[in-house]
Amino acid sequence: MDTFTLAATSFIICLSLILTGKRDKLHMSFAGLCAAVFIWQSAVFLSEFFATTFWPIIENLALLAIAPLTLRLFRHLTRNKSFISQGVVIIFFMLSLAGILALLTKLAQWPHFPILIISYVITVLIFCYLSLWNHAKRLPPSMEKKRLGYLLIACPIALLLSSFDFLTFPGYSFPSISGLVMAALLYLMLLIVAYPQLNELHEFFARALVIFISTMAGTIIFYFVALFFSANTPSFTSVMMASFLIVISLTPLKMILKKAFSFFYPESKDVFTSLYEFDEKLESEKAFMLAEMAPVLAHEIRNPLGSIKGAAQYLKSEAVTDEQKNLLDIIIEEANRLNAVVHQFMDYARPYQYKFKAQSINVIIQKAISIIAANKLAENINIVRELNHDLPEVETDEQQLMQVILNIALNAIEAMPQGGTLTFRTFNIATSAEGGIGVTIRDTGSGIGREEIKNIFKPFYTTKKRGVGLGLAICQKIIKEHGGLIRVKSIPGQGTVFFIKLRAGSLF
Repeated sequence: MDTFTLAATSFIICLSLILTGKRDKLHMSFAGLCAAVFIWQSAVFLSEFFATTFWPIIENLALLAIAPLTLRLFRHLTRNKSFISQGVVIIFFMLSLAGILALLTKLAQWPHFPILIISYVITVLIFCYLSLWNHAKRLPPSMEKKRLGYLLIACPIALLLSSFDFLTFPGYSFPSISGLVMAALLYLMLLIVAYPQLNELHEFFARALVIFISTMAGTIIFYFVALFFSANTPSFTSVMMASFLIVISLTPLKMILKKAFSFFYPESKDVFTSLYEFDEKLESEKAFMLAEMAPVLAHEIRNPLGSIKGAAQYLKSEAVTDEQKNLLDIIIEEANRLNAVVHQFMDYARPYQYKFKAQSINVIIQKAISIIAANKLAENINIVRELNHDLPEVETDEQQLMQVILNIALNAIEAMPQGGTLTFRTFNIATSAEGGIGVTIRDTGSGIGREEIKNIFKPFYTTKKRGVGLGLAICQKIIKEHGGLIRVKSIPGQGTVFFIKLRAGSLF
């Protein structure tokens, strides 16, 4: 089972790399190495069932192919900047070719010939490791150096774990795990080769954890079903390995089916979209449509709107009676309001290039409070500051975050027409694994009803007579772009509190 797992894993990785459509040298060299590992382990697996000389020959052929393919992979992994040159790859390719030709002669019957091949492959692997270590050592501090460092650490760990296959104790021997360890190493290499955007160690562990949890869930489900419908169940290890292969096979299988369906049924584009993903897909499609529609809609409205306003202003200057002037004032006022609606719609729909920089959240809040205090609407409002001055800086776009604070604060002031207290509080979120800071904006206004609070972040939802319903939707969008979240709680007649969480440190 151990050998079969490595063969299946290498085949799935090879298939995944081919199906992704990336044809660069690094991806293809890794796919070639995985194909050779698949052939090698398949031959080892089949030789246990068929007592012929054919499968041992295939095993040795694959081992001889692994040597130059590994050199080629590490040459592209180091971007041709290590001492693995094209000439070195050609030399070892010729040595492997000579070994393949030797398999066709009586030399293949020499008892030590398989050991010679294994020693040759091990020598090449050591050479590749030293080449990678030397290349990584010369790199300046960077994400690439960090990713290659993970591989440099993983290789000796894999070697150490694989050595347990050779340990025996009186009455006990360790189960074979070298195939599992090598499969895990190949998967790590897949993440490094195919997903350069993964930089941190916790990102690699997170992906591995997802696969582990999915595998264990599949194993538990199988045993739960077998408990009721079968008297005999296979070993836990066998079921776990089968679950692992199913988990890592789902994506390549889905890609194959998707290509087949797109060829035979080009109209069935959503057949592979999970039912749980439909809402998210619809939301992304709506956002895309809004982004496409916003500039056209704004242009088509603003041009005639400008003409209407201009004509009304001209007629007002020529108006004789007060009634005519009042009517024209209404036209101008409504034109301005409609222009403001279009402006808000553009703010919500169009993409915005955020300019993040590290700064204190308290400084931004103090600036926002200065603007609010100068507003006539805040004359009867008592503004309270509860700011923690020991907070770390956050990566934020000051103008965008200022817009969020001002929007929430002005809504709060409108909810307190007879006056009240507006409290700004900042604090450290110690329970957050990544660290973070919290901001609350609390008012003592009329509050929001339970049914209304479910919809306040939805675009175009408003309870105001002359509201647009985009203010809080824009606030939520800005906070999401900052990698944070925004929540609201309210008690009708007592007040409302908005909670904003932002990640401390860099977003990237």
